[in-house]
Amino acid sequence: MSDRQIIGLLPAGGQAKRISPLPLSKELYPVGFQDFGEKCNWRPKVVCQYLLEKMRLAGIDKAYFILRPGKWDIPAYFGDGAILSMSLGYLMMGLPYGVPFTLDQAYPFVRDAVVALGFPDILFQPEDAYVRLIARLETSKADVVLGLFPTNQPQKAGMVDFDETGRVKLIIEKPLQSDLRYMWGIAVWTPAFTQFLHEYLIPLKADSNLSQLPEVPIGNVIQAAIKLGFHVAAEVFADGSYLDIGTPNDLVRAVRYFAALASEED
Repeated sequence: MSDRQIIGLLPAGGQAKRISPLPLSKELYPVGFQDFGEKCNWRPKVVCQYLLEKMRLAGIDKAYFILRPGKWDIPAYFGDGAILSMSLGYLMMGLPYGVPFTLDQAYPFVRDAVVALGFPDILFQPEDAYVRLIARLETSKADVVLGLFPTNQPQKAGMVDFDETGRVKLIIEKPLQSDLRYMWGIAVWTPAFTQFLHEYLIPLKADSNLSQLPEVPIGNVIQAAIKLGFHVAAEVFADGSYLDIGTPNDLVRAVRYFAALASEED
């Protein structure tokens, strides 16, 4: 671990259909404010900045956004990442058939690195989530570490079953009902899983009916790795929170929450 670079990956290929029309990419939706050090000098803070700041707190100073054509406002806003003391790059999405295909666009750039995955339209706590995931990856010698968050909406998430040692046994994608309490929302993994993901997709890319098939969730790929003996560990954030601003109700919740925080500090 100590001699491997850690690189953040932020898949930003979505079309935000559930909250459209929007005048900008949903990853740049202003949610809350940031203080520039002077009284009453508050400025809007875009949603994906929260994710980037959590990565930076964990020592991750390089990350790639993976974009679909047309989302040029994201690189226009963040540029080279200097405003966050990070190095940011931008890759173009190839096959629009789900997160695994989007992530695989970064394969030539991250194949020898530890990857930190985060979704740039999500707000979550705790602040030190990636610090804890990276520590768990190193101490457990796992191939993948998943950050788990409590949820009562299993139909929206990849639900995770794990044992008392924290080893993940099963990921169930968006079950209508579940006795499981935790979903996974962020992850870090070694080059071994990056290679597995790349090779898993090769036969799918060769399928002439790929465009007609359902999207492949990244949780399905992790589950396939588990079946082959990959060590997938869970880092549980029992008091954590996870909010997807890509749905109308949760977007309203996020805007109201941060507006209330700003009012309290005004």
